[in-house]
Amino acid sequence: MRAITEDFETLFVNDLVIEIVNLSRATYKEAGQLKKSLDEQIQNKHKKIIVDLSQCEFIDSTFLGVLVLSLKSSAKIGGDIRLVKPDEVVKTLMEKAGTLNVFNLYDSMEEAIKSFEVKGDQNYYLGNGAAILV
Repeated sequence: MRAITEDFETLFVNDLVIEIVNLSRATYKEAGQLKKSLDEQIQNKHKKIIVDLSQCEFIDSTFLGVLVLSLKSSAKIGGDIRLVKPDEVVKTLMEKAGTLNVFNLYDSMEEAIKSFEVKGDQNYYLGNGAAILV
């Protein structure tokens, strides 16, 4: 199944939700739309979410904040959000904001999908399946 808006595309593959960001610059203007989509997936108990940032050359701090808050919300239900192919500029912002090591980052969609099959490959907010920080 597929849900498409101009800036975002949501794919449902088995028990995975894949949110594709179709923006070269993801800013506060689009952050609300991403938050609404991720919140909906988390409320529907989707625990495996991948956000594809491969088309983003830049994200601002508001957009990054939505990703972090969504990750924390997902961790509360035992879920995880993994990021695909963030640009070097995006990684630099994440490093400066102290969130680079919070997310699991992957170079390809295939790697991100396979990572959910590996036990123990969890985000910063999960420890043995329980939320560490809330």
